[in-house]
Amino acid sequence: MRQPRTRLPEGAGQIAGAQSVTRALRLLPLVGRDPVQGVSLGQVVEETGLSRPTARRLLLSLMHSGMVEQDPRTKCYLLGEEAYVLGTLAAQRFGVLDVAHEAVGRLAKDSGDTAFLSVRRDAFSLCVHKEEGAFPIRVQALQVGFRHPLGVGAGSLSMLAALEDDEVDEILSQNARLLREDYPRVSEPGLRAAIAQTRSRGWSLNPGMVLTNSWAIGCALRHPDGRVAGALSVAAIDSRMDPDRQLDLAAMIQSAAQDVEARLARQYARNRPRARAAN
Repeated sequence: MRQPRTRLPEGAGQIAGAQSVTRALRLLPLVGRDPVQGVSLGQVVEETGLSRPTARRLLLSLMHSGMVEQDPRTKCYLLGEEAYVLGTLAAQRFGVLDVAHEAVGRLAKDSGDTAFLSVRRDAFSLCVHKEEGAFPIRVQALQVGFRHPLGVGAGSLSMLAALEDDEVDEILSQNARLLREDYPRVSEPGLRAAIAQTRSRGWSLNPGMVLTNSWAIGCALRHPDGRVAGALSVAAIDSRMDPDRQLDLAAMIQSAAQDVEARLARQYARNRPRARAAN
């Protein structure tokens, strides 16, 4: 599945200062997309639009800090040990994956289909965990590390619908060109109608936005303070998504979402005393 390009504007002359830091850090999600095989320099250039020397220089700076490593055999780039350490530390505050991991597995087992956990990254949705059910025919529209514009996909749509209207407007405007170029089945009027439906019924439906026969149901997750924490979703082939089963899956996902949000609330309550003590 082709992913949208990560457009990083190319500046003239020597890259330095904050611009260099921003560009380098924005390469990390791309490097982490395939945590086992890594990504090649050519892939980085193609995905970002950066020149080959610039991409190489940025990757070298990330290697120097330990955030990225290079496989000596394949020459591909992978996330480094320092990225793991920082991720472990951040998980204590933003540990949605740890909290939701069990729920995703349970959804896959109970539904027989493929369950996902996605999180928001700016104007995009990023898949961070996936579990396969027992049904032999599986969908391929979403994989761990894949990102889609917010609104494209069930989990992604549920997160977009959970935002305030002004933020929705800003995101749709930001992604307008990308939607036109890379997602021919998706339109802004269609997304706005889907947002209204999602808010009305409490769950989202993806009727083949990315692949025609890949449908999904999703539900947003919220932190105790109301911020969007992520989304749970279940995807299946269209023949397994008749209206009655949509309702069954939606109830299943909403129940799982409530469990995850309760665990997030307990986690938040445990961390609050530490934050107060630090002040």
